[in-house]
Amino acid sequence: MVRKATTNDIQRILELLVQVDMVHHEGRPDLFKGPATKYNAEELQKIINDETTPVFVCENDEGVVVGHAFCIHKQVLGDSVLTDVKTLYIDDICVDEKARGHGAGTQLYDYVVDYAKKNNFYNITLNVWTCNPGAQKFYEAMGLKPQKTCMETIL
Repeated sequence: MVRKATTNDIQRILELLVQVDMVHHEGRPDLFKGPATKYNAEELQKIINDETTPVFVCENDEGVVVGHAFCIHKQVLGDSVLTDVKTLYIDDICVDEKARGHGAGTQLYDYVVDYAKKNNFYNITLNVWTCNPGAQKFYEAMGLKPQKTCMETIL
């Protein structure tokens, strides 16, 4: 089951955020400290209570949160080049490493798509690190296609 996150979910979300960080730390230890979380409990409380930053969680049959999706409403208005499209940005999506392969990620993503459609978003965007090929493959299976590429050179 997928639902909107509540403050009761904060501790479990923090545990999942460590897993997200560790995937990135293992792929890019030059950029990600690990083990860490990008939000603390107080910041999560504010995010969960803000209608422009919806967080959704997926529970297994026992009611345990096995995944989350952090979203952000984005819209550039009156730009000289860009149109005024309303975008739902997926800031973070995670399924517990012990629960992967059982459909929780697909349920979360489908819920986000349904939310975006119901709220008249033009598109859904996200960033995925090249050091996370499993996530890239999942997003491609969900029908996402590259919108742009961020490139770097390490000095």
